Amino acid sequence: MIDDLRGKAVLVTGASSGLGAAAAVAFGRCGAMVAVHYNRSKDGAETTAATVRTAGGEAVVLQADVRDTEAVAGLVAATVEAFGSIDVLVNNAGDLLGRHTVEDVTDEFVLDVFKVNALSVVAACRAAVPVMRARREGAIINLSSVAARSGGSSGTMFYAAAKSYVSSITRSMAKEYAADGIRVNGVAPGVITTPIHDRFTPPAVLGQLAAAVPMQRLGVADDVAGTILYLASPALSGYVTGEMVEVNGGLWMG
Repeated sequence: MIDDLRGKAVLVTGASSGLGAAAAVAFGRCGAMVAVHYNRSKDGAETTAATVRTAGGEAVVLQADVRDTEAVAGLVAATVEAFGSIDVLVNNAGDLLGRHTVEDVTDEFVLDVFKVNALSVVAACRAAVPVMRARREGAIINLSSVAARSGGSSGTMFYAAAKSYVSSITRSMAKEYAADGIRVNGVAPGVITTPIHDRFTPPAVLGQLAAAVPMQRLGVADDVAGTILYLASPALSGYVTGEMVEVNGGLWMG
């Protein structure tokens, strides 16, 4: 329980499963008001929202395809309409979409990866920053990846590049908006057991990845959710901005 998050208005994108769902529920345990975003999995989002309410928070469910920047702006507007403001923005929505090399990839695939993982972050921040600036407070947490530093595993170079963009723009925005009372930080998870790996990573490959982690296990969504709460809380991280916190079991240090 982090008391200063009680009653805060939070938007978590990509919250129907995985890291987003875990983060939304964690905010619920703190008594926050959570906008649970989904694209296709309405049932998953409704389950997340119900768990948020059971945990002690409030929740609304919002749908948008984050490749559509106007729809992303609409998520922020809907959060403000539901809760009266937006105090915390968690840009979690993202996807590998597939594994390709430069030899077999299409322009359309590269653009889709960029839209889902990077341009969606720009669109959400563009809509949220004026609201936060007017109140002279707010926290933005962008989800990057260890792939942004390592280059990713085989066939994930475009996802890794998009996440590198997220890491860079996080630091730039932190400088731009610090004087407005807005803190902008990021989280770079390592190999976390989420639906993205269920779809795109064979079990044998996951086993190899786990063996490379000094802590000798893959991460779970709750391992990341606690770091997101820390970065959202002014009491715990009020003098922290422009940081990319690595949560990877020691897979990548420094």
